[in-house]
Amino acid sequence: MVQDPNFSSTTELSVEQRGPVLWLTITREERRNAMSHGVLARMTQAINEAQGQRDVRAIVVTGAGSKAFCAGADLQAAQAFTTDYSEPHGHLAQLLRAARASYVPLIARVNGACMAGGMGLMSMCDMAVAARHAIFGLPEVKVGVFPAQVLSVLQHLIPRRLLSEMCLSGEPITSAQALEAGLVNYVDDDVDAKLQWLLDRLLDKSPAAIRRGLYTLKSVQSMAFEESVAFTESQIALFTLTEDAREGQQAFQDKRKPNWAGR
Repeated sequence: MVQDPNFSSTTELSVEQRGPVLWLTITREERRNAMSHGVLARMTQAINEAQGQRDVRAIVVTGAGSKAFCAGADLQAAQAFTTDYSEPHGHLAQLLRAARASYVPLIARVNGACMAGGMGLMSMCDMAVAARHAIFGLPEVKVGVFPAQVLSVLQHLIPRRLLSEMCLSGEPITSAQALEAGLVNYVDDDVDAKLQWLLDRLLDKSPAAIRRGLYTLKSVQSMAFEESVAFTESQIALFTLTEDAREGQQAFQDKRKPNWAGR
């Protein structure tokens, strides 16, 4: 494990580069890894910083321990949802924006209960692997509020009927139900083994293709068909101009493993 000088931890968020993977771990186990404003601000900063580090190939978001991934906002805090009502942008919203703009793949390691705002952290990631004992819920209605910001990243992941039930009843679903609904990619008794398996399937691929590809994937998400086709027909030409594209095609012809330059 190497601590890159570009990434620094706080008492509430561990920021650690392990080889090509940046790990962001909420270290508030005694509070079920509830999100403080400090956690949100530092996580946003770390994701933004990672965009300029070519040696970071993936980002893992998780919580300490095995009981909770993230329980959402810390309702014991004096200002759980905002620190300054005069500011137009809140900390969670800024984090969701940073995740949406990230061209480094984000993977949620859901090691336990994923609740309320924690569902936002999980949903903002490109992929998710969950422990079998994990549960998922939007209990905000039980305390008189609603998972408003979470909807921005969650609404397109699961069927509308299930989303409505979760929001309006506040009752959680199991990891098996989350898998069936497409909320997570995999559920496993050994979440770390499955996470590593998934990372290995990414890290041997072209860094340039993943970086530009994730940009394309996110860009077309909200486009109408004709706009999407026009955008992607220009993007495919740019893909072919990269060193990785030339190397990948040459390696295929030579029947060997490619040596990616990442450019």
